Amino acid sequence: MSKGQTKKTREAAGNRRKLTRAEKKQIAAVIRQAKGDGKAHTAQQTIPYLAMYPDGICKVAQRKYSKSIAFEDINYQLAQADDKTAIFENWCDFLNYFDASVNVQLSFINQGSQQEQAARAIHIPPQNDDFNSIRTEYSDMLKMQLAKGNNGLVKHKYITFSIEADNPAAARARLSRIETDVLNNFKVLGVSAHPLSGYERLKVLHGVFHPAGEPFSFSYDWLTPTGLTTKDFIAPSSFKFGEGRYFAMGKKMGAVSFLEILAPELNDRILADMLDLETGVIVNLHIKSIDQSEAIKTIKRKITDLDKMKIEEQKKAVRSGYDIDILPSDLATFGNEAKNLLQDLQSRNERMFLLTFLVVNMADTKRKLENDIFAAAGIAQKYNCALTRLDYQQEAGLMSSIPLGENLIPIQRGLTTSSTAIFIPFITQELFQTGAAMYYGLNALSNNMILCDRKQLKNPNGLILGTPGSGKSFAAKREITNAFLITDDDIFICDPEAEYFALVKRLGGQVIRLSPTGKGMDGTPQYVNPMDMNLNYSEDDSPLALKSDFILSLCELVIGGKEGLQPVDKTVIDRAVRNVYRDYLADPDPEKMPILGDLYDELLKQPEPEAARIAAALELYVSGSLNVFNHRTNVELSNRLVCFDIKQLGKQLKKLGMLIVQDQIWNRVTINRAEKKSTRYYMDEFHLLLKEEQTAAYSVEIWKRFRKWGGIPTAITQNIKDLLASREVENIFENSDFVLMLNQAQGDRAILAKQLNISPQQMKYVTHTEAGEGLIFYGNVVLPFVDHFPKDTELYRIMTTKPEEVSSL
Repeated sequence: MSKGQTKKTREAAGNRRKLTRAEKKQIAAVIRQAKGDGKAHTAQQTIPYLAMYPDGICKVAQRKYSKSIAFEDINYQLAQADDKTAIFENWCDFLNYFDASVNVQLSFINQGSQQEQAARAIHIPPQNDDFNSIRTEYSDMLKMQLAKGNNGLVKHKYITFSIEADNPAAARARLSRIETDVLNNFKVLGVSAHPLSGYERLKVLHGVFHPAGEPFSFSYDWLTPTGLTTKDFIAPSSFKFGEGRYFAMGKKMGAVSFLEILAPELNDRILADMLDLETGVIVNLHIKSIDQSEAIKTIKRKITDLDKMKIEEQKKAVRSGYDIDILPSDLATFGNEAKNLLQDLQSRNERMFLLTFLVVNMADTKRKLENDIFAAAGIAQKYNCALTRLDYQQEAGLMSSIPLGENLIPIQRGLTTSSTAIFIPFITQELFQTGAAMYYGLNALSNNMILCDRKQLKNPNGLILGTPGSGKSFAAKREITNAFLITDDDIFICDPEAEYFALVKRLGGQVIRLSPTGKGMDGTPQYVNPMDMNLNYSEDDSPLALKSDFILSLCELVIGGKEGLQPVDKTVIDRAVRNVYRDYLADPDPEKMPILGDLYDELLKQPEPEAARIAAALELYVSGSLNVFNHRTNVELSNRLVCFDIKQLGKQLKKLGMLIVQDQIWNRVTINRAEKKSTRYYMDEFHLLLKEEQTAAYSVEIWKRFRKWGGIPTAITQNIKDLLASREVENIFENSDFVLMLNQAQGDRAILAKQLNISPQQMKYVTHTEAGEGLIFYGNVVLPFVDHFPKDTELYRIMTTKPEEVSSL
């Protein structure tokens, strides 16, 4: 080695040593900053905001203000392809709304400390009656189902937007306009959302800082006399950020990481999978829009730089004597990507955003924490990304992960609108209500329990649809049992196949068996008078109008024929009905209640030949062999659980029996309304009432009226086509906000897909499925469910209708 070379080598080594020392100084400065200045700081001082106002506006810094909106989930993953595309495009438009002056933060907080609340939601307390063994068994079943899922993990979604303003008044005006636009954009997406008040925002922060689930207690009235600040009510007992890779908050350990986006193409499942982790995880996306003109100028400058580098490489090629088209592959790739990006910004309604993706894991022990981080890192790796720990930036990372709209982490990735929107915040809805909510199975996607209360719907009317053997009757019995155990509602059942006897008897209910002989189960006569009416029968001044509709429907069933009742027939019947009720309405004595024979006699008095024809048709049911309905009601409908067993009525009388039972229950609904009591009515084989026009019209009318009068009807049927037989009957679909769909026949699947806008992904849950599996429609929520009721229970044995299981009892 020459002397000159030795000198150069020593200089190079010296330069390397100088560079290393500089790096060491820089690293030492970062560590000192992370460890603090050695002075004691309070937990309150660590939380980076100045004031939280009662209206929900937060003063984050001297000139920075923010507002938060909580939003719900929608079924993106199960939506049809066209609907998915529409949701994605609307989400892109949503992001494009925010200009460079607005910072946006999407916060996803999964809190895993709500198991006790979930357990309370399904608890059925014992009562002083004979059904505590059933309550205990049903409650144990619910606890077992709850343990299969993750209902203790409560998921919240928030969007926080922050702006700069000179004073709170100026900030309030602009934030209010942004809030209105954001809510409207959510409405376009079909997403429920509401702005958070100051109290609600503080409660969210308290939940983050107290992950063990301590109760939050606060009022703004407490601040003035005490001299305390809002931070005093939300701060944890302590923060510790001394270690570079962890932080301690109260009794919890945690770590903040950022998502390093390495993949050339992102998948819309990455955020969903991260949020599906069964551990408490907090995910935050800070999104900052870049001014469009600045973004275009920046990219043009980069393209110019790349072109300059390309020319330099070509000059080298000429000097070296090789082909000028041979360029470094990176240079060629970057050049093409930059030009494509420029084209996107100029012609495809794309904008540029800076994204910071933060993930916070917290656990009781370091081992559990490392396992949780490993699980999250595995999801990132699955999508060709990396989850990297924020070394010596844990404090800044944690404070950037609370929904205040403040990003203290300078690690940002530039993405276009569509690339940013791929982190779509919608996955699948959950349905877990409290109060008098009932169990309907487990969510087939998340395995979480489905609990909902039909009374909370705008229209609680319901349908249970499915092929024979799909579990329709079992689903109805499970809901009946649940309603019996946790509500004081009256429950009525019209049972054309004698399937509900065992359950009703076990729950101490009353079974009224209607038969051609008029004899009940114990051999004593049991009669129901189709002419029964109380003065509350209709909300109109006279109850006769609705009762006349019922008698018309009854006569249509009696007369039969393709043509049904003619206009003259209807006029004659209506006149006879008014005459026959005149004495009762003048003096509503039960002894003066008319019976079918009185209507028959009144029809014979009418001069029209049609009246004689109608009377002749009624004769079979008045004095003939089918006169079971020509008696005054002699059964006391005082029990809160009543089943009308009409199996023995046979084909000739079954439809008539179903119609008469429906009218009897309407009478009970009108009485219960005055007592502010709900009435549940389950109609099996409902399609039998939809065959004749007048009968279908009356059933539709009752269906509409039930809701206003505190009735909750549920139709159980397998014949979907009958529900769509006419435009009028379709009203039953339109007036039902609750639909339980089990396995469907091929022809019915096509009809329902069109009628209920079911996607192919959703349709697979009602195609060749096992009993107890299907889709639940609850208002705007559509969920696939699975309900495999434990077979080693008394309840299962009295609810099953499978012949092999019934015969073995």
